[in-house]
Amino acid sequence: MSEDSRRGSSLHWSDGLPEEGERLRHDQPSPPESWWASDDAPADSGGRRLGIGSRWLRPALIGTVSVAVLIAVTSWALAATSANRFESPPLQLLWPTQDAVTPQSPPEATTPSEPPEPEEPDFISARELLETLDVKGRAPRTGYDRVALFGQSWLDLDGDGCSTREEMLKRDLVDVVMRDSCIVQSGTLLDPFTGQTIEFVRGPDTSFLVQIDHVVALSNAWQTGAQQLSAEQRVQFANDPLNLLAVDGEVNQQKSDSDAATWLPPAKSFRCEYVARQVSVKAKYGLWVTPPEHEAMARILDGCLGEPALPD
Repeated sequence: MSEDSRRGSSLHWSDGLPEEGERLRHDQPSPPESWWASDDAPADSGGRRLGIGSRWLRPALIGTVSVAVLIAVTSWALAATSANRFESPPLQLLWPTQDAVTPQSPPEATTPSEPPEPEEPDFISARELLETLDVKGRAPRTGYDRVALFGQSWLDLDGDGCSTREEMLKRDLVDVVMRDSCIVQSGTLLDPFTGQTIEFVRGPDTSFLVQIDHVVALSNAWQTGAQQLSAEQRVQFANDPLNLLAVDGEVNQQKSDSDAATWLPPAKSFRCEYVARQVSVKAKYGLWVTPPEHEAMARILDGCLGEPALPD
């Protein structure tokens, strides 16, 4: 085959492709076909193998490889940039997921603190309280009048409809039977002055067997500082439960208005509490004690140093 024939064949081997003269110069030599042709490449109408040695295919193949290399390099650069970008700081999720939640160690066990111990009320013994009282001589009894100075007997100061006497009977008697909400019909008194048991039954011939004693007698109070109290304070003093005890009527008459220097309960087991109550009453109302009274009280309380003063 002549060179023109070969050239012509190479210019028209595929439909739809541009003339080779439009793409390649006719006078540009081509490398030997054995350099590029492949045994399994398709043949043209002249039996020529269409391998990668074809002149039109070589530039396309080179371009394709170049583009692939460029894409690979670009992808590697992007991947490296992305890796550096997210390496620091770490990716922060906008919402928690099960995998993203960082497990937290359980809180350390703490020993529960012990509740504070309840504060004990201030304790003061009757013996200590005695030393806070003034010691003076007795004032004159001049002008003393029980009703005028201390009010009518057994008033209802708290306004509950019950007199002070009835309230003390309800407090100090046991097995109490009430006539109504205020009147004590009967009951049993364990007399603190004598230690004896007295059955109380209300009636004109029996009620007097149980009387209400002023532990600090009203006359004694008048002579040891009550003259300085107001009329309202003196009425309060005469009806103050701290200064009242239900006792054997006969023994109460024997006591009269005596102080601790001249009279003490026959039941020796009750003397500490009795004197402690007297000291507490006098301290509450700012009354004083006479020297003999102080001596007698101190002697009793020295035998029971743990006897507490009574609260208001």
